[in-house]
Amino acid sequence: MKQFFDYTLFQIGQFQLKVISILLVILLIIVVKIILWLIKKSINSASGIEVSKKYAVYNLVKYVVIVFSFIAAFQILGFNFTLLLGGAAALLVGIGLGLQNIFSDFISGIILLVESKIKINDIVEVDGLLCRVSDINLRTTMVLSRDDKYIILPNSVLTKNHIINWTYGTLASRFNVSVGVGYTSDIRMVKKLLQEIIDNQNGALKSPAPFIRFEDFGDSYLLFSIYFWSEDVYGVENIKSEIRTKIFEKFNENKIDIPLPQRVLHIEKLNLTGINKNYT
Repeated sequence: MKQFFDYTLFQIGQFQLKVISILLVILLIIVVKIILWLIKKSINSASGIEVSKKYAVYNLVKYVVIVFSFIAAFQILGFNFTLLLGGAAALLVGIGLGLQNIFSDFISGIILLVESKIKINDIVEVDGLLCRVSDINLRTTMVLSRDDKYIILPNSVLTKNHIINWTYGTLASRFNVSVGVGYTSDIRMVKKLLQEIIDNQNGALKSPAPFIRFEDFGDSYLLFSIYFWSEDVYGVENIKSEIRTKIFEKFNENKIDIPLPQRVLHIEKLNLTGINKNYT
């Protein structure tokens, strides 16, 4: 049996790959998988911690365990990891310069996981695109757009650019729907009808209470806005669409005018008398 374990599969210079080394690496992989499973189970069973933070802690621990496992595997196989890094220092510098953007993404991934400013299931807006965070890895983040398209973003995009996190701190966010009415409209009636619409709208929270604001005097209309809070940030455009439909129907029932844009066109009459004489 000892001869079997010490059997050399192949040899390059002073490096020898033995059966025992292969078996130990396989055993190391199994042990690491068990350790990661136990860590994940213990983190998930912890109470009083948000799911997103559990996810971040587990991923950080997982990456640390994997790095040390790779080092241990190299040692088991007979590689001197310190000498390997020292001998390849110049090469690593060159690779680092060429892959600095990738390294930036890795550092950004660590920042995202540690700070937890952006978490799983958060609704974020990136360059005008509203999407839901579905997965945060060390280099990239997977998001799902409203069109049900998965988009892979480099983590540096989320740490360097201006990002709006609609669900940071609280699930509810404030939205508004605006409408213009004619100058002859009864403004108190308009506010009353708008309040009735939003008070009976599904998806609009009762607390904080929605309210109506007389915004401004337009060129040909009086501008009113409905302000409301909703937890359905991802589907709020559907809620806005329902509100606009109800506004149109309610205003038609109560003879409240929604004016069309008005433009005054001035046409100057040209004097063509002199031009006609030249051609006679």
